[in-house]
Amino acid sequence: MEENKVKVVGIRFKKAGKIYYFDPGELNISLGQHVIVETARGIEYGEVVVAPKLVHESEVVPPLKKVIRLATAEDDAQVALNKEKEKEAFQICLKKIAEHELPMKLIDVEYTFDVSKIIFYFTAEGRVDFRELVKDLAAIFKTRIELRQIGVRDEAKMLGGLGSCGRILCCSSFLGDFEPVSIRMAKDQNLSLNPTKISGICGRLMCCLKFENDVYEKSREKVPDAGMAVLTPLGSGNVISANVLKEKVTVELADKRVVEFEAGEVSELEENSEAGV
Repeated sequence: MEENKVKVVGIRFKKAGKIYYFDPGELNISLGQHVIVETARGIEYGEVVVAPKLVHESEVVPPLKKVIRLATAEDDAQVALNKEKEKEAFQICLKKIAEHELPMKLIDVEYTFDVSKIIFYFTAEGRVDFRELVKDLAAIFKTRIELRQIGVRDEAKMLGGLGSCGRILCCSSFLGDFEPVSIRMAKDQNLSLNPTKISGICGRLMCCLKFENDVYEKSREKVPDAGMAVLTPLGSGNVISANVLKEKVTVELADKRVVEFEAGEVSELEENSEAGV
């Protein structure tokens, strides 16, 4: 039975943030426009990063809420005003953290679009009793206050920066979600296992190890492993090294010559093939 499809539009609320699907309804929505939608946090202002399209129902988390309307000039002005308020709130919170001598590092402040809540993001080594801090902030701002503890990867995503490759951090430029990264991925990519060389500025394993891993896995299927006996256009030999990305192998032939071949030029030898079996 063919699965039903629904029309959706992809909305992002932060740069490099997660993309959420909404029902565009009868609105004429285009890529790059700003819209007003209702979320679990209340009324929010977001950017259209996926133009209206049809997707399978299984790709949608119900209930699919409708886009309320296209953003107006007044909405744009409200967002700009909120940004200014966030800067002020950041300084006030810093002062209050110092007054209460709390072991926490303030990272960012976010006003919801309708100013119904202010979210303060922070990092800390362990649990922090910030109840008195919340009371002070609520008394000052006269609205709902939320203090949210985040990890070091989220901190890097919010603050941004440059990676060891010299480019803007992947997490702050295009990665919507963090995925688990393992040391095995570094091994499969023939990288140094020195932590300083495979860790990002957050101190965790670099995200690129994960999203580049699929390329290595596909290429590795075509490239013989080091130590494998292979048949080449120049005779049989053993692979002494393999370049997975270039899909090339270096082979030591029976006459001790060392020659580089394209992976497609060599084939694995069966254990008994050289014996003529």
